[in-house]
Amino acid sequence: MVQPAAPEAAPPALTRRPVRARAPLGPVRRVVREVGLGLVTLGLVTFLFVAYQLWGTGFTERHDQTVLQRQFQSLRHAAPAPRPAAASAPRATPTANPAADGELSPSTPIGTAIDHLVIPAISVNKYVVQGTAENDLMQGPGHYLGTPMPGERGNVGIAGHRTTYGAPFFQLGHLRKGDWIYLTDTANHTFDYRVVGHEVVPPSDVSVLDPTRWAQLTLTTCNPPYSATSRLVVIARLVGRPATTPPPPASTTPAAVAAPGSRDVVPLPAARPTSLGTGNGNAWGPAVGFGALAAALWVLTRIAIARRRRWRKAAVLVAGLVVCAAPLWFCFQNVVRLLPPSV
Repeated sequence: MVQPAAPEAAPPALTRRPVRARAPLGPVRRVVREVGLGLVTLGLVTFLFVAYQLWGTGFTERHDQTVLQRQFQSLRHAAPAPRPAAASAPRATPTANPAADGELSPSTPIGTAIDHLVIPAISVNKYVVQGTAENDLMQGPGHYLGTPMPGERGNVGIAGHRTTYGAPFFQLGHLRKGDWIYLTDTANHTFDYRVVGHEVVPPSDVSVLDPTRWAQLTLTTCNPPYSATSRLVVIARLVGRPATTPPPPASTTPAAVAAPGSRDVVPLPAARPTSLGTGNGNAWGPAVGFGALAAALWVLTRIAIARRRRWRKAAVLVAGLVVCAAPLWFCFQNVVRLLPPSV
């Protein structure tokens, strides 16, 4: 007799494990987590600041150079054409009274384009502004106030950044004796200088800007690159006759010194620089203010992330980063202003 087959046993029902609620972090673990996130954020901000210095400032400098180029060209077109010179005359042949031909003077407003600087040996092609404060050097190389205008008799001083804001003087140390430097002013006069040497001095040594009996050009920048512990100084001499300096008003005529054994009288700078570069202390307020604003926006972003569902957290994070970027950019801009010029 055939026994009936036993009915198959039903598979056991799948049971789900109960989802355990995530235990809240204790005070110690919460502090450790926040400190860790803070350090990661600080490292990221530091990295962004370095990137801003090396590349972000270049965008600002290129825009400012474009503005200076238009300003320089408008001033150059407003000036009358230079008088034709004799065939035997040097390239830099000034008129008897440059001020009458529309040339700029040492009283030119700060931040104004005064010259076009070209150094073929190191591929420099920049417009020079009046002044060497950090706001001026952000635009390009700056002319030291109190020194003669380019092309005139005396010691002309020009400073420039070496690692930030386009780094116009990054390769200044590669110049060698005999290299050419050209400066063209708004009156269409081009002055040719030849490098005669270079030296490294402390930032407080302003003797390199002392008046000279001859027409000299002194270029300064930070040394070594990516630091500001000293200053690299390149010295060049004018080839040809210097421009005639128009006499300043009697009320503002500076003192003068006579060269030994010569009748030449060399005017002293109206306001001799006290150093070859110091930071702008007025930038502390904006730097702290924009930094605090960026930090506050980041805290609000984190609070908003904590209150969103998982699939919305990424969108809130991206939006928060974009909002924080604007005050952070202005914070970086003012922190750079606190650093010594020519950095």
